[in-house]
Amino acid sequence: MLLTVTLNPSIDISYFVDNLQLDDVNRAAQVTKTSGGKGLNVSRVLHQLEIPVTATGFLGGHTGELVKDGLDQLGIKHAFAPCAGETRNCIAILSENKQTEILESGPVITSKEIDQFLKNFTALIKTDIEWITISGSLPQGFPEDFYQVLLSQAANENCKVLLDSSGKYLSQALTGKDKPYLIKPNHHELAELVQKDTSKNIEQLLDYLQNPLFDGVSYIVVTLGAEGALIKDGDSYYKASLPKIQAVSPVGSGDASLAGFAAALYQRKTLPDIVKTGMTTGLLNTLEHQTGAINTEHFKDYFDQILVEKL
Repeated sequence: MLLTVTLNPSIDISYFVDNLQLDDVNRAAQVTKTSGGKGLNVSRVLHQLEIPVTATGFLGGHTGELVKDGLDQLGIKHAFAPCAGETRNCIAILSENKQTEILESGPVITSKEIDQFLKNFTALIKTDIEWITISGSLPQGFPEDFYQVLLSQAANENCKVLLDSSGKYLSQALTGKDKPYLIKPNHHELAELVQKDTSKNIEQLLDYLQNPLFDGVSYIVVTLGAEGALIKDGDSYYKASLPKIQAVSPVGSGDASLAGFAAALYQRKTLPDIVKTGMTTGLLNTLEHQTGAINTEHFKDYFDQILVEKL
């Protein structure tokens, strides 16, 4: 089974506006509201792929109950720790192929609530959990190195962690003794980690990946948007190329991609198929209005169009 961790979940609201006008009234042509946060997007895609998954994190207040209701309606198992603060809303405004996001910071989590979550997390991973995905940033009140704590607990139970975070949270996670099994920075985030200039040049990116910061990480997927991804597997490197598509919405595509990687690892697929699965689920999500959603009927069509080359 897989466990998804979303420490700062939300209700994700997407407004589709024909022509966004500042300082004026805008009417949404379409609205979607989903139980969100990056890890819950992962949960939904895993569920659509028929992979057994349980979602955990923090939920509080009326918004937290709405998140639970949304997961219950989909039949997704969950085991959240409570918090006194109100779970946040996150808004995306999509207009003319542009995306504007308004993200609430979310509740402040107390030390007592953190301790309760850790007890909950430890109990969960002592069951039949093999793989864990951890997504997003930390809520207010957390130490910056908290992901190291989760990585250490996961290692104690022989669980492998796929970590999708960035900036100081990812940097801190990579400095500990226990490493994530997979990380998924984009090319901007990779450059930030190694304190270099942003680049999409493959040779430059390969050089960045030699940094000792990444020692002990089994898989690194550097996403390149429409240009695909660069993958590091130990001492081997691969380039994934995507077919051209007309995207509907990019919201949640990175989370869908992480779900694809997690699903393929859980199913013990070969490396090329692991990469193709992750790329396919990310691509399928861009074709949907709803965050963290894919149409599995089109999976094989796009899977077969993705090229994975060893460098």
